[in-house]
Amino acid sequence: MQSATERRLGILEYLCKHKHNTIENLTIEFGVSRSTIKRDIEVLSISYPVSAIQGKGGGIYVEEWFKLGRVYFTYKQAELLKRLNKNLVGEDKLTLEGILSTYCRPCKDLATLSRE
Repeated sequence: MQSATERRLGILEYLCKHKHNTIENLTIEFGVSRSTIKRDIEVLSISYPVSAIQGKGGGIYVEEWFKLGRVYFTYKQAELLKRLNKNLVGEDKLTLEGILSTYCRPCKDLATLSRE
């Protein structure tokens, strides 16, 4: 029997692979009750971009941009790097833009970079 932490990590890994699933399928996959899955999703949504959508076509989702294990810049870190990028030219500018595109979340953070 796995711990709640192990199960939640398993749910997160599963969602990252499939991007979407239902509570019913997750109860079968992890062998726990519906209320346990709901509680797990509630806990996961505090730290990860996981959400539940009710109704037809609903289910449990993880944001498309999220990759488990990838480290992302904080908003302040990204903003600092964007400001520094304004003063760069050539290869240095391209390198920093590449770093920002890899480590900013979500990718739309770069939209303001290209307009600045």
